[in-house]
Amino acid sequence: MPIFRWGSAFDAFRDLEREMDRWVRSVDSAFEGLRLGRPFPALNLSEQDQEFLITAEIPGCDAEDLDVSVANSVLTVKGRRTPGGIPEDKYRRSERPHGPWERSLPLPERVDDEHIRAELKNGLLKLRLPKLPTTEPRQIQVISDPQPGESS
Repeated sequence: MPIFRWGSAFDAFRDLEREMDRWVRSVDSAFEGLRLGRPFPALNLSEQDQEFLITAEIPGCDAEDLDVSVANSVLTVKGRRTPGGIPEDKYRRSERPHGPWERSLPLPERVDDEHIRAELKNGLLKLRLPKLPTTEPRQIQVISDPQPGESS
């Protein structure tokens, strides 16, 4: 019977990782209806020369299921992903999120919110936010308080 265990010093960590994976799988099956992760699509925001561009991948969402609005310099995108016509009780495993979601983000200060355009093609939502023209700084004259007896 060997006294020393030969192998890597990291074997204990691999054993721990394997046990944690087994535990997480058992928790996942215990709470099958629970969805971990974000319920809304991730957004990418990039700055172009004439506009800001927001993109979001939203497969399974139709244009009729989307609501895009702007109020008080906040862009809000609401939507609903449909599960594809399969009844809920027929799923054995469902990893793709479905149902309603909402996402809001503040707009950059130089956006012309009257001319924002939204397009959905092949599950990719593109929001085009045109920039307002930049204005040069304007010098403002500073006047001191009038002395007593002077008229303003």
